[in-house]
Amino acid sequence: MISKTSSYKVIFLTLVMAISCIPTSMAQNVPAPKDVYGFNVGDDYKLADYSQIEDYLSQLDAASNRVQKIEIGTTVLGRKMYVLFISSEENLQQLDKWKDISTKLARVQVDEQEALRLSEEGKAIVWIDGGMHSTELAHGQMTSELAYTLATSESTEMKKIRENVITLLMPVMNPDGLDIVVDWYKKNLGTAYETSRPPILYHYYMGHDNNRDWFMNTMPETYNVTKILYNEWYPQIVYNHHQSSPSWTKISLPPYADPVNPKIHPAITAAVSEVGSAMTKRFSLENMPGAIADNFYTMFWNGGGRTVPYYHNMIGILTETGHTTPTPRFYDPKKLPKTVAGGTPTDGTDIMYPDPWKGGESHFRDAVDYMLTATWATLDLAADRKSNYLHNIYKMGASAIEKAKTEGPYAYVIGKDQWDAFESVNLVNVLLRGGIEIEKATKPFEVDGTKYEAGSYVIYGGQAFRPYLMDLLEKQNYPTRFQYPGGPPDTPYDLAGWTLPLQMGVSVDRIVTAMDIATEKVDGLVPYYAPDGPKRADFGYLLSANSNASVIATNKILKGGGTAFRTKAALKLGKTTHPAGSYVVSGGTASADELANTYGLEFTALSSKPKVDMVKIHTPKVGLYKSWVSNMDEGWTRFVMDEYAFETDTLHDRDIQTADLSKYDVLILPSQRVKSLLHGHTTLSMPEKFTGGLGLEGSLALSNYVKNGGTLMAFDEASNFVIEQFGLPLKDATEGAGSKQFFIPGSLIKTGFDTSHPLAFGMQDTVAVSFNKSRAFEIIKQRKKGEGGTEEIADAPAPEIEVIANYAEKDLLMSGWAMGEKKYIAKKPAMVKAKYGKGSVVLFAFRPQFRAQPRGTYKLIFNTIYEGAAE
Repeated sequence: MISKTSSYKVIFLTLVMAISCIPTSMAQNVPAPKDVYGFNVGDDYKLADYSQIEDYLSQLDAASNRVQKIEIGTTVLGRKMYVLFISSEENLQQLDKWKDISTKLARVQVDEQEALRLSEEGKAIVWIDGGMHSTELAHGQMTSELAYTLATSESTEMKKIRENVITLLMPVMNPDGLDIVVDWYKKNLGTAYETSRPPILYHYYMGHDNNRDWFMNTMPETYNVTKILYNEWYPQIVYNHHQSSPSWTKISLPPYADPVNPKIHPAITAAVSEVGSAMTKRFSLENMPGAIADNFYTMFWNGGGRTVPYYHNMIGILTETGHTTPTPRFYDPKKLPKTVAGGTPTDGTDIMYPDPWKGGESHFRDAVDYMLTATWATLDLAADRKSNYLHNIYKMGASAIEKAKTEGPYAYVIGKDQWDAFESVNLVNVLLRGGIEIEKATKPFEVDGTKYEAGSYVIYGGQAFRPYLMDLLEKQNYPTRFQYPGGPPDTPYDLAGWTLPLQMGVSVDRIVTAMDIATEKVDGLVPYYAPDGPKRADFGYLLSANSNASVIATNKILKGGGTAFRTKAALKLGKTTHPAGSYVVSGGTASADELANTYGLEFTALSSKPKVDMVKIHTPKVGLYKSWVSNMDEGWTRFVMDEYAFETDTLHDRDIQTADLSKYDVLILPSQRVKSLLHGHTTLSMPEKFTGGLGLEGSLALSNYVKNGGTLMAFDEASNFVIEQFGLPLKDATEGAGSKQFFIPGSLIKTGFDTSHPLAFGMQDTVAVSFNKSRAFEIIKQRKKGEGGTEEIADAPAPEIEVIANYAEKDLLMSGWAMGEKKYIAKKPAMVKAKYGKGSVVLFAFRPQFRAQPRGTYKLIFNTIYEGAAE
């Protein structure tokens, strides 16, 4: 007979066992997104703003032991950024262990036998993000449901994923932009402008280019993520969600289009297609038509959220899903086109589009469902093949190390002796941010007759991320490709050439000879070279025109109440001759010692006023035109102005038309199409406040500003606007050239500069300029009266046009792809200054500040501003 006490024990133990079998998520009562938002993710006309998403993420984190939320930094505008770690409770309790395994394998820090053991023991690391491009609204909303489902579902598949995968989920990559676009949509809901886009950039500086900043890492948003990807967690898969797919399709996915960059390990190309195949199969089995592959996106360019992982032996995935807005739409099946995406048939006969979508109603929820399905396919594959993916990243890294021994280079050296040491250190930090391992020489050394100082940076080729290192430091040779035989060129996805030493004006030596030198490993980002402290100066200090950092220091000294001059001729001090354009600064509240240490600048002490012609400059006042047609080139220009401490006002159309422009030393027109500058948004496309452009009124205002003594600077496409509106004796030499005859799609072009001209002070005489379907100038020769009253063409160009730079005569292409360059731009002006009334116009045929990459041409902008600010 069982005692009463014993029966109570049995009942108690039974209850304990029963409770222990209840899924943790059920016991914790984890909130669904609807519980916080008040609507389901993907509902028509509904969007959560970032404060709601933050609230939901916090509640999910608090309620579930399968979710761990961490803050990884802040945005440009100060919003917090988060990553969610989602896995089983047991896995989350050992995150340091899984991180350590992933690091050892990705960095090849163990031998083959240990790598095999760790691959079996470890967990697959998969990065997933949403919300990068804010006008693509679905993915920034979808991630809340993804997190909830992954944390709470008790399906066999989700349990398997949680057991074998550590999911790193970035819910919203661009929180600032999400709020901008959500606010715009809500304000215009129910109006004719409901599906329009905001008239401002949805990233404060970059706009859509926030997916073009992944090797420069100029912005906190990109660097916050880069630290995790390439310096901490090393995921085997990096998945970016984007929108939208080609019209009349539902989602675009891998495999991608040709070409592929040969520096990428071929196993990556195969693995990307493997993920795409898993997605396509899942869509087919779940009766979700409309998945198309081999569409436009390639695997050549480096610099995007999807593409940079390739060079780190990681599987980069991008999907583009249809229907970007919460507003529903109907596609009439009777109007189904015969082909989509530039020629893919919609009858199911194409292997890359085997299950076409036939039209009908399209809703925001459809986009959410397609994104979730693609994500589950990816995570399921990672769970099944986790050991394989972990071992593969090790094998690819080990292969990269071996290739350095057989193919070179042995190393790259960035010596201390540079034209601009400030930018050489910036290049070192660009590489460090991207996960490259760098050593610093502790003693002087010599290689093949070249001597290097202690403090030079040595980057050995034998490292796991060798593809990334080589791709950034060496020239690109983009393959010549045409849409069809005899047809136009096949336009690359984004850029064809981006070699950083060329863009930044930094000398990097490629070393093929093995060398034994004393070095120490660089740990963390490096400071600028520490100069000798400024000596006491009775008059002031001299700063080199070669360094971009001199501009920051000069502006800060001026803002602190100091004075600044620029020398008009060379100045000899002791045994050193300082070229024309040097800065002479004195006084003010800005500390010379602090500026010298912060930027690695040498402040040469001056005991008295230099005996050389100088021009005094005051604190420059810059007016930067900002169209209501959101323009990324404007954002990048504004970023450069802010980075270099210029006082800059944003001027919209009405400001140009009505404000007193005479208070500005320089006005800047960023690159923008002539039609867009003149007319802006059409009347019916946007609320009235944001329609129209500069128009005749704005053009006249700019003309009068220059005639009265102002300086107007225009980049690339905007130069055509100035030429046309001001009637300058110039024309675009590439106008009318078809792409079959002339084609330079984002490449680096050799350009020579007249360094004796004040606008080219501090420049090297030959520089790579960023040519992005840009132009060249042609000076229209002036007519003059000949004998007997006949008109003749003058042999010399008009005297009011000064040429500061010409594209090279030969060997123009330095990196990328070019066709017809010799005929259309060789020897032609790339930068000119035109006198116009009492003022001047400075025109660039290219973009000297493109995406904050070509640091070697920044000085052209700064020199123009200082000339405008000269007293």
